[in-house]
Amino acid sequence: MSVMLTKFESKSNRVKGLAFHPTQPLLAASLHNGSVQLWNYRMGVLVDRFEEHEGPVRAVAIHPSRALLCSGGDDYKIKVWDIRPTNRRCLFTLHGHLDFIRSVQFHHEMPWILSASDDQTIRIWNSTSRNCIAILTGHSHYVMSAQFHPKEDLIVSASQDQTVRVWDISGLRKNTPNSAPGTFDSFDNFSTVKYVLEGHDRGVNWASFHPTLPLIVSASDDRQIKIWRMSETKAWEVDACRGHFNNVSTALFHPKHELIVSCGEDKTVRVWDLTKRSAVQTFRREHDRFWVLAAHPELNLFAAGHDNGLIVFKLERERPAFAMHGDTVYYVRDKYVRSYDINTGADIGLLSVRKFGSPYVPPRTLSFNPAERAVLLTISSDNGLYELSSLPKDAIGEAKDSSTDGKRGSAQAAIFVARNRFAVLNKATQLIEVRDLSNSVVKGIKPPVQTNEIFYGGTASLILSSASSVVLYDIQQQKTLAEITTPPVKYVVWSADGSLVALLSKHTITIANKNFSQHTLIHETIRIKSGAWDDSGVFIYSTLNHIKYCLAQGDHGVICTLDNPVYLTRVKGKTVHCLDRSARPRTITIDPTEYRFKLALLRNNHEEMLYIIRTSNLLGQSIIAYLQQKGFPEIALHFVQDKNTRFDLAIECGNLDVALETAQAIDRPDSWERLAQQALKQGNHKIVEKAYQRTKNFDRLSFLYLSTGSADKLTKMQKIADARGDPMSRFHNALYAGDIQGRIAVLKDVGMYSLAYLTAKTNGLEDVALEILEVAGLTESDVDDVPSFGQSTLMPPSVVTSTTNLNWPALSTSESFFDRALANGLEGGADIPYVNGVDGAGAASAALDDWAKEEEAVEDIAAEEGAWDLDADAEDAEEAEKEEEVAEEEPELGAGATPGVSETELWTRNSPFAADHVAAGSFDTAMQLLSRQFGVANFSALKPVFLSIYRSSHVYLSPLAALPPLQLHLRRNPEESAPSKVLPVAVRTLASIRTELSEGFRAVSGNKLPDAQTVFRSVLRSLLLVSIASDNEAKEWRDLVTLAREYLLGVTLEIERRRVAQEEPDNVRRSLELAAYFTHCKVQPAHMQIALRSAIGVFAKANNHATAAKFARRLLELNPDPKIVAQARQRIAAGDRNPRNAVEIDYDEFTEFEVCGASFTPIYKGSPAVRCPYTDGAYLPQFKGQLDPLTELTEIGASSAGLPAPRS
Repeated sequence: MSVMLTKFESKSNRVKGLAFHPTQPLLAASLHNGSVQLWNYRMGVLVDRFEEHEGPVRAVAIHPSRALLCSGGDDYKIKVWDIRPTNRRCLFTLHGHLDFIRSVQFHHEMPWILSASDDQTIRIWNSTSRNCIAILTGHSHYVMSAQFHPKEDLIVSASQDQTVRVWDISGLRKNTPNSAPGTFDSFDNFSTVKYVLEGHDRGVNWASFHPTLPLIVSASDDRQIKIWRMSETKAWEVDACRGHFNNVSTALFHPKHELIVSCGEDKTVRVWDLTKRSAVQTFRREHDRFWVLAAHPELNLFAAGHDNGLIVFKLERERPAFAMHGDTVYYVRDKYVRSYDINTGADIGLLSVRKFGSPYVPPRTLSFNPAERAVLLTISSDNGLYELSSLPKDAIGEAKDSSTDGKRGSAQAAIFVARNRFAVLNKATQLIEVRDLSNSVVKGIKPPVQTNEIFYGGTASLILSSASSVVLYDIQQQKTLAEITTPPVKYVVWSADGSLVALLSKHTITIANKNFSQHTLIHETIRIKSGAWDDSGVFIYSTLNHIKYCLAQGDHGVICTLDNPVYLTRVKGKTVHCLDRSARPRTITIDPTEYRFKLALLRNNHEEMLYIIRTSNLLGQSIIAYLQQKGFPEIALHFVQDKNTRFDLAIECGNLDVALETAQAIDRPDSWERLAQQALKQGNHKIVEKAYQRTKNFDRLSFLYLSTGSADKLTKMQKIADARGDPMSRFHNALYAGDIQGRIAVLKDVGMYSLAYLTAKTNGLEDVALEILEVAGLTESDVDDVPSFGQSTLMPPSVVTSTTNLNWPALSTSESFFDRALANGLEGGADIPYVNGVDGAGAASAALDDWAKEEEAVEDIAAEEGAWDLDADAEDAEEAEKEEEVAEEEPELGAGATPGVSETELWTRNSPFAADHVAAGSFDTAMQLLSRQFGVANFSALKPVFLSIYRSSHVYLSPLAALPPLQLHLRRNPEESAPSKVLPVAVRTLASIRTELSEGFRAVSGNKLPDAQTVFRSVLRSLLLVSIASDNEAKEWRDLVTLAREYLLGVTLEIERRRVAQEEPDNVRRSLELAAYFTHCKVQPAHMQIALRSAIGVFAKANNHATAAKFARRLLELNPDPKIVAQARQRIAAGDRNPRNAVEIDYDEFTEFEVCGASFTPIYKGSPAVRCPYTDGAYLPQFKGQLDPLTELTEIGASSAGLPAPRS
């Protein structure tokens, strides 16, 4: 028998009672401290606690079909609890027992509760009427346990009077007695003692029935477990199991196997063979006595309670050994190797393995060789065995036994590695032997790592699993090809084409390609059980309670929940084929829509995505958030109904039509302001005009009319300003419209006669100037001393081309694939046939719509003048109508040849990284990406980097002197021909930035701090413009950002300290604080030594000897040079002699803190802080919204999406 497998363990007070829930993963435990706990043993969490008993609770039971729990304690009370999640409470309490209650149990059919007590009685209670309906008397000492028979009307009880009694309660079922209180004399008519079993020499602690056979097992203080058999007329002792060396607390029959499980105060749980009466397995704890056992009614699970908690365990592995080839599963069930065809459902026994192992243990692994039609089995008993057997071509008659021609050997693992070769692992000697089919050793290999498991790694290759890594090993060349650091790998699953492999550990999955050059790690909090590859290249895996999916680049999610664990064998379409824990083939229907959509998204398969959108209900916040996170807001837009979310997405992807529609529905000032900003970026001034009108932003509206040359609307804005009585607005509008008289009138109205006079004078209006002097009470002689100015030229430029009715795009926005397809094809609602991933009808419709659009008039988004009291007179209205007529009569330009997509346009489409947009020359989209992803607000510092990358991404070639040069675009993947995958050359790489970072390190070492500060800022700017190709590079990128941030902060702190020391020599406290904070920057050990030595010197000079000694101790931990060690020891000695600080500073080295990059003060753990969206540096909340003073790039506290995921 294999060792017991502990599935869950808890620490608590002594556990005296246990009960499994029959269907849910719940376990009730009653404790000696008076509490009843309800555990979810699968998730390992405490679900609830019931604490109404006074004193120890020795008994607990869960109803077999209802959400009820029963407990009995030393307070003589039986309590019944409702355990439904929303209504957990005590329903009622049963009073009647006169001493401690030892056990309780629900009847499997009737509404009865059975209880045993130290008052020497057994009581049966009706849980409906809540009355006692029978009292069984006869025991002469404490009754330690009582149980109903699982099928018949019998009760078995165990007592300290050294007897086991069997009671017949059939009369109780037929004639329910009078339930009125006080009628105890009638109870004996309904229950009789059928047998009294005597044989134990000491008190009996437990007795229970066999689930199917007429057997009873009892556990006693005489250290024996006795087995009793019953007939219709008598009962007798069959045998005893001896081996416990202290009191036996509990003994149970295994629900499904011929085993007895017992526990006792000798700190052991023992497993006994029911037929041989011999001990099979012993599980021993060092310090804890066992008090109670419980068996799950359906699953192979047991629970044991001890002095310090409980454990849930099973006696053997339940994972069936299986292998998949094509559409056939080869697996082991009931001592036979069987084949199951997933297409036809044919399930045939091929080979008997009943004699494999002594005793027989279900095989642990199965490896199938299709060329030779052979199987290789391993078991864990006898220190590990393997057996090689051939399978018959067809199963006719009795299946042959593997022992007849099977070839065996000793090993812990064995797998086929080629058509006529298999490898076996001996863990003790750390030797891998390659054998042929005659079981002869062909080659011996010493693995390069401590190997615990071996798996197939491709032809003539092995995957070796060690405690901390997996190694891909070439058998022929006997060398390591690749290595990945992972937790211990338990199972390996290859994709159908052998290009990808999933490495399954207890809580992690590593997805790697066939040569391990790329890999992704997924972590689960709950145990991973199995996995299989979908036909589309998605890995489907099962945990204890879910079936989940995992994409090759690391995205994963839940497909469905499971009642019980299953082992996946094959995934075909919507059907998952699997084996359950009894090794029976099952199928589960799943919905693959979500992961197929995400896969299509990653592969840029627009047709597949469109088909999924049309044919499924793929909705929900999770898919919208996923699309937004991955940089596809334009697709997410088509899923959203919520107005606010729809507006945000429309702004993000620049869809002004949808943004305008939702802004009108929301009608909030902040929405109109955001719409105006986005429309202004795109140059759609008609929408900007509407937004400014809605928010009554008169000044900007006037300037917009000036920019578009709308002279008539500027005139109307003057009238509005007059009506509003706003002199500044009147002046601006008069200035924009070139209305000199209007400007003079405004200046006169506000009493600025001098300015009004000068305006009239410089514009040649002599008469008006004289009038102003008269009004001001002056004459020309009074202003003789005013210098003369030349003729004024302050006039708005004349409008050459009016753009009032023309939009001038500043951003190139084109309809995306989804905008066209969904706008035209999705609205119809009819089911459209899906042909090879392209919707033919939708494409035709899109083409017709494109032609139709050329004939349509442009949608009128003109200003709503009526709403603004723009009450122009009739002439103005007529002029406006005439202008509109003229605009409508402008001839449409004919449709010319459509140019192909340029290389730079492809670069911007294919990449979510700003560097690639810069290389394409699309600086505006690059800035948008940097702002969205990292919160960058100051782009002036990035201009040299932008220009450098752009220039380095293009080459100009002059083939002939007479011809202009050709512009050649440099690709980083020149072998790629698919337009959806071409990308520009990587100008800035992590390797080049590491070189630049080294220069900064040298500057720090050389005490050139301003130079170092410049270098680290440059590094952070360059890192913004690096394209990432893998998860490993993404991790390295984040590490470099963090390192550069820490160095920049440290260098800046030291520069500030030196400034304070020079300019404010009396401010010793601040100087000390800055020196101390520098020592908490996460820099390399060599530079940390510099920081510590500097701090030691500053603190010693200020007579802060105690803190200086602490810095010296930290310095010694870095193993510096002997000379520095001697100096540090001197400083420690000085601190010990004089352990005081002359200057108190704001510095607590014992509390974790970060340094604010703006105020250079500590932010202790738990204090509020805002973050730099790029470097994740910490700042005090008052700096939110300001420019990050360290990087001089980002807005502190701005929301950001972060580094986009690499696209495969």
